[in-house]
Amino acid sequence: MTPADPDPFDPSAAEDMVIRPFLLTGGRTRPVQDGLRVETLIHAREAVSSAGLRFEHRQIVQLCREPTSLAEISAALKVPFGVARVLVSDLVADGSVVVTQREELSIQLIERIRDRVRAL
Repeated sequence: MTPADPDPFDPSAAEDMVIRPFLLTGGRTRPVQDGLRVETLIHAREAVSSAGLRFEHRQIVQLCREPTSLAEISAALKVPFGVARVLVSDLVADGSVVVTQREELSIQLIERIRDRVRAL
């Protein structure tokens, strides 16, 4: 081990270690579950045990005890959004989490919001 290499047994160095995104997703770039958007809310099922899940999946289930957006999951795990989407889609497919889609905003509501922001 050279002086520039982080000590693998030092807990503070663990945060600096980089894991390639393709290792987290098993090389997959497309989610199993289609339609997961940035604002999609994810909620863990009550009876789900995170004991048998991989590390990242277990983190997602723990994060989603309360409804959490896909963007928040991505930020909390410090992974690219596409990676978070693949990981969450795996959990949706096995029934560990549930997806709640928010209804899309109407054009009228978007225009009202725009007008009020301009008025500020």
